[in-house]
Amino acid sequence: MCSDTPEYKQTLNLPKTDFPMRAGLPKREPGWLERWEKIGVYDRLREKEGRAPFTLHDGPPYANGHLHIGHGLNKTIKDMIVRSHQMMGFDARYVPGWDCHGLPIEWKIEEQYRQKGQDKDAVDVVDFRQECRRFAEKWVDIQREEFKRLGITGNWPDPYLTMDFHAERVIAEEFMKFLMNGTLYQGSKPVMWSPVEKTALAEAEVEYHDHKSHTIWVKFPVVSGPDDLKGLPVVIWTTTPWTIPQNRAVCYNETIAYSLYEITDAPEENWARKGDKLIVADALAEGIFASARVDEYRALRAVSAEELAGITCAHPLRGAADNGEWDYDVPLLPGDHVTDDAGTGFVHTAPSHGDDDYQIGLKYKLPMTHNVLEDGSFRTDLPLFGGELIITHKGKEGGANTAVINKLSDVGALLARGRLTHSYPHSWRSKAPLIYRNTPQWFVAIDTPVGDGQDEHGTSIRERALTSIDKLVNWTPQTGRNRLYSMIEARPDWVLSRQRAWGVPLTCFVKKGVMPHDPDFLLRDPAVNARIAEAFEVEGADSWYVAGAKERFLGNDYNADEYEQIFDVLDVWFDSGSTHAFVLRDRADGTEDGIADVYMEGTDQHRGWFHSSMLQACGTKGRAPYRNVVTHGFTLDEKGMKMSKSLGNTIVPETIVKQYGADILRLWVAQTDYTNDQRIGPEILKGTADSYRRLRNTMRFLLGNLNGFTDGEKVDIAEMPELERWVLHRLAELDHVVRDGYAKFDFQGVFQAVFNFATVDLSSFYFDIRKDALYCDGEASLNRRAARTVLDILFHRLTTWLAPVLVFTMEEVWLERFPGDDSSVHLVDFPVTPADWLDEPLAAKWAGIRNVRRVVTAALEIQRRDKVIGASLEAAPVVHVRDTDVLADLNSVDFEDVIITSGVALTNDPMPNEAFRLPETEGVGVVFEVAHGEKCQRCWKILPDVGAHDHAGTCGRCDDALD
Repeated sequence: MCSDTPEYKQTLNLPKTDFPMRAGLPKREPGWLERWEKIGVYDRLREKEGRAPFTLHDGPPYANGHLHIGHGLNKTIKDMIVRSHQMMGFDARYVPGWDCHGLPIEWKIEEQYRQKGQDKDAVDVVDFRQECRRFAEKWVDIQREEFKRLGITGNWPDPYLTMDFHAERVIAEEFMKFLMNGTLYQGSKPVMWSPVEKTALAEAEVEYHDHKSHTIWVKFPVVSGPDDLKGLPVVIWTTTPWTIPQNRAVCYNETIAYSLYEITDAPEENWARKGDKLIVADALAEGIFASARVDEYRALRAVSAEELAGITCAHPLRGAADNGEWDYDVPLLPGDHVTDDAGTGFVHTAPSHGDDDYQIGLKYKLPMTHNVLEDGSFRTDLPLFGGELIITHKGKEGGANTAVINKLSDVGALLARGRLTHSYPHSWRSKAPLIYRNTPQWFVAIDTPVGDGQDEHGTSIRERALTSIDKLVNWTPQTGRNRLYSMIEARPDWVLSRQRAWGVPLTCFVKKGVMPHDPDFLLRDPAVNARIAEAFEVEGADSWYVAGAKERFLGNDYNADEYEQIFDVLDVWFDSGSTHAFVLRDRADGTEDGIADVYMEGTDQHRGWFHSSMLQACGTKGRAPYRNVVTHGFTLDEKGMKMSKSLGNTIVPETIVKQYGADILRLWVAQTDYTNDQRIGPEILKGTADSYRRLRNTMRFLLGNLNGFTDGEKVDIAEMPELERWVLHRLAELDHVVRDGYAKFDFQGVFQAVFNFATVDLSSFYFDIRKDALYCDGEASLNRRAARTVLDILFHRLTTWLAPVLVFTMEEVWLERFPGDDSSVHLVDFPVTPADWLDEPLAAKWAGIRNVRRVVTAALEIQRRDKVIGASLEAAPVVHVRDTDVLADLNSVDFEDVIITSGVALTNDPMPNEAFRLPETEGVGVVFEVAHGEKCQRCWKILPDVGAHDHAGTCGRCDDALD
């Protein structure tokens, strides 16, 4: 610039904004939380009239510890669902809730007693329950603040708690509906049992870990059957030697081939000796004899299914006990569950200690045993093994297995033994191994007709559930449907009872001296039920445990001495499965029909909350309590490994919030495919933060270039240049993608579409082109006014479209333009996008123009790299275009502005050999030429007319702007 040339920088319309590039989210986000609470955003949204309700029902987290990353993912997805539906015109309600009863909390209180050397059973049950309540209250308050810090909207002052008195009342009432409709019964069957926690566990409370078990091959001598088989053993294999004393049958499969084998050579010290004969499955013989260290053997003859059906064996411990405990016959019974994949082809069957075994026992009326007590020990009067522990109170192996194995060895019943590491059920709380144990428990029959007149979708709970899954519920992803359907299809009756203290009791009475199958066994009296419900409403479930409760509830109509009060508590899955009744049905912010629009939880809840809610509602409402089920996967570390404290690879939300801010965590959720397992870690979060910075740049550009914008500047669409109308076309396309994506809970799809638009279509294309007009054109120029009009339109759409994801940042962006005590982006809806913004012919035209632009940009980049030019404005390339239609399109626009050069020559002439080409864009070549003329000291374009105007060193456009 010449020394006598004026300084024109101050005449440019440069961006102006106080919006900082550095977000400072960890420090600034709490201020926005306080602001939302102060102006009552959630409550003000409820005041909007004429909106269709939309309710996401919160699956209750457990109130017993700080949040983990799974909580952060889960609640953020829920928040995005609620916020996006609110901004699409619904009255989107969200009542957060907590699961407060059950073993995890009770276990914590018991641990406190154990540390003090106290016996929990010696504490008054009401006092104990009050301690559990206080523990839950503390963690509800802690978790509530942690959830709010993540930007989760909802009715935080009035959440639902399963331990609220009204909730306990309704849970009891829902239980009593099963009592009254005839589906409740007491049965004695094997259930998954924790000797450590001394209670039955639901399937959802069971996890599987590797466990080293004993394996034994046991001989059951034939006592009746074909003459040549009498006295010879049928061999079984088991990984639970402690169940042998409870054996009542041996099962075989009629489709498996079996033979009688003879050992022809074996070491002398073996249990299996030369000359021994035994019956096993042909497919497994080689492995059996290898395990028994048998060198040589031979098959003597096949043993048919018909022969097996006529065989009876002796229990291997026959004669071992003085009282004849095991001196009974053991039948061979057919069973489809028997395979020849492992074992011997014969399955030892103890109906009291396994589900398949129990089903066989039911079918063939086998006796049940009650040898195992609640602490995992054999009853003290069991011969030979009395008092032996299967699992100790610390979760370690007791002496039962070894005692049984040793006795089997003593009586010559063992063929072989070994150890096997395999997947085995453990308690999710104590991490201790579980056992199947036969105990009296309370069940809901899921195949018995309910008889409540709500038969539109089936007469039994199972029928109603399967119909609901298929016809009444949408599944995201669809695989969730298959998973729950197969579970419901195959599941046994629902075990409701737990032998614990902290929960809602099974509010029922049984008549003493009456058998469970007798119609008079259970007291079914609406008046008694009503007294219980009224007491629970006022005093909570503790009223069941106070002195005189039985007499109070039975009233004068019954002699309390004739009835037993049940003190088992309900499985906590029944609690959470009943939440639809006291949240959706009973609350003012619930739903008219008690059915939620969405249940959203992790994939583990197909066997948990989705499952129990389905069973519970199908028994009381006749259908599922939800219309949509959305499922997310598990969160893994960056290497795809499960997070574990022992591995040191855990990441908690609090750490992310302190380092990056909650919006970065929320953005990570939006960028991931939550329907599958996701990964998170330092490098992934750095990438997320980079995406955030790029978006923040886009919003800052909008704010800076909208400084001082007024409605008076706005340009009607019909008057806009094509480039602006193309942007509006893209917005119309995006509006459909955004709304459809949010409606389908596809946040990854929404974010990717908006992010790519913001960073590619806008920052790298539209903004890049229009900077010149925005900065250098006169304020009244059509290009500048049209561009500012489009920037205003972009502002309203990008801030609202992204508000459900980046709740804090979009609030900051919004307030930068629209400050005020009552202003908030979260109080507005997505703007309506006119359908006539769509212009497919224009979009096709500009797709061709952008293809040519890419070739020019690449050609100029080479010149910049080689330092031939410093900026694209120093160029005036010759662009050869073979397609005459495309050439006409280029000539119809200011193509030099599109490619950001000072000039351009467009031609249909044949391309010279030196022309730059891109292989993916045929028919376009670029010959580099420098721009001729002088550099405008205001806009920096190099043009022939610079210096020929009133204002020194300017081009004609800038001279006009200065005037």
